[in-house]
Amino acid sequence: MEPSRLGPAEREAAWERLATERFDVVVVGGGVVGVGAALDAATRGLTVALVEARDLASGTSSRSSKLFHGGLRYLEQLDFGLVREALRERELSMTRLAPHLVKPVSFLYPLTKHWERPYVTAGITLYDTIGGTSSLPHQKQLTRSGALRMAPALKRDALVGAIRYYDAQADDARHTMMVARTAAQYGAVVRTSTQVVDFLHEVDRVAGVRVRDVETGRETEVRGHVVVNCTGVWTDQMQHAAGTRGRFKVKASKGVHFLVARDRIPSDVGMILRTEKSVLFVIPWRNHWIVGTTDTDWHLDLAHPAATRHDIDYLLEHINSVLVTPLSHDDIEGVYAGLRPLLAGESEETSKLSREHAVSRVMPGMVSIAGGKYTTYRVMAKDALDAAAEDIPARVAPSITDRVPLIGADGYFALVNQAEHIGLRYGLHPHRIRHLLDRYGSLLHGLLAMSEDDKSLLEPVPGAPDYLKVEVAYAVAYEGALHVDDVLTRRTRISIEYAHRGAESAASVGDQMAVLLGWDEATREREVRSYVERVEAERRSQTVDTDEEADKLRISAPDPRAERLAALGTA
Repeated sequence: MEPSRLGPAEREAAWERLATERFDVVVVGGGVVGVGAALDAATRGLTVALVEARDLASGTSSRSSKLFHGGLRYLEQLDFGLVREALRERELSMTRLAPHLVKPVSFLYPLTKHWERPYVTAGITLYDTIGGTSSLPHQKQLTRSGALRMAPALKRDALVGAIRYYDAQADDARHTMMVARTAAQYGAVVRTSTQVVDFLHEVDRVAGVRVRDVETGRETEVRGHVVVNCTGVWTDQMQHAAGTRGRFKVKASKGVHFLVARDRIPSDVGMILRTEKSVLFVIPWRNHWIVGTTDTDWHLDLAHPAATRHDIDYLLEHINSVLVTPLSHDDIEGVYAGLRPLLAGESEETSKLSREHAVSRVMPGMVSIAGGKYTTYRVMAKDALDAAAEDIPARVAPSITDRVPLIGADGYFALVNQAEHIGLRYGLHPHRIRHLLDRYGSLLHGLLAMSEDDKSLLEPVPGAPDYLKVEVAYAVAYEGALHVDDVLTRRTRISIEYAHRGAESAASVGDQMAVLLGWDEATREREVRSYVERVEAERRSQTVDTDEEADKLRISAPDPRAERLAALGTA
């Protein structure tokens, strides 16, 4: 077995290890902070198990703005420490840890008044330098004519000039999955569809968790010296289940984004626009633009937040205020909604604390971490393990994850230079090879090797020509995909990059997965139907104006994991 492989055989072996070993650390939650904590623990020489009730990055970590950034607007809030830390992490990921996944992206900051230029220039100059050495270009001052040449989509009267600056971006779900596989590479047990149903106690301390395999219904106990709660918006519920209130509370804030085709906004750069509450990003994303985000309280279903027509109208109103050719609902090809876990604290004042992270040893044997930004996941994981060390009897080495590249990083740059030769070998265009390299890095050879006995795997996925069938096979065999939704929503981004939102690809993906996972016809049909009904429910939710209406429509769609448990009679 390859250590980083998360396939069906490895999944079974992981269950055996969960049931028979005692771990130094048990991590609950498979978002970016959870997998980061597993990697941090494993590379410190600790034994670690990570369990996730659904899929890797199935919550917040697949629904971000896809930016690795310091947060320019936090400078205005004088949050210099957060920005400095995030910019250092951005540089580290771009140059050492994940250059195959984290890429530079340029933005235009339109100026609406002449007096703004010195003020914004000072802020962006600080942004360019506060994080220390940066491999990104510094800002460039632009006149109105210069800005319009770069972004002809903008109305002439929407700006008096602009400043171009650089940040970075990544496919968040893919990055999270790669962190998880890197943790497995260093010995971590990583298992999805493994739900915590109870906590184990010895006298006054947490001694592990009881888990249920969501796919089979079987249960076992997982024992560990310390449990690290990395469950994001579920932090409070998990602390309550363990028998403690905790020292901070987490509020869910909904953020909605939509995608439009690249040709709908003629521009060579992304944009950041001021709104009355915050900022609006227009982010280049392959053949699309991502437009977002909103920031509103959410008190309903945490697993499936729903975007409303009101959310989408808010984004359209603000982007159309600066565009020559306005966007309409008909232009929107994909929509996604995610929940930010914001720290509320006991005082319920979220404005100051919202993007900071907090770590707390909530009771002996249990540490909780919440808040923070995607970009600073590695620092959050380090802080969580530093706090957990108190409950681990052996000496705990310091964190070294700033020197541990993610799998796929090694040899990436050389392979980029060899894209034409690799393309000739497999009959693929060099552009396709470069696209794959930016998703798999040096794991590309393992991916393409799967096609050597079946050349049809090099054909595009029906309805999604940017992706190959071999990527579906690889997602199941190596990346832990168990359901059609896992592949269409997170291993690929077909669910948001095509107007059909994956519905036209679901049958083909279901056919492939049925062979690889041994599904019978009823299971294959249920998987495909479940995905298509989810797409339809999301579309309906986006036609109503209130969260309550949207939530009711969204949760009416079947959830494949809940359906699986129900079929087993355990839910």
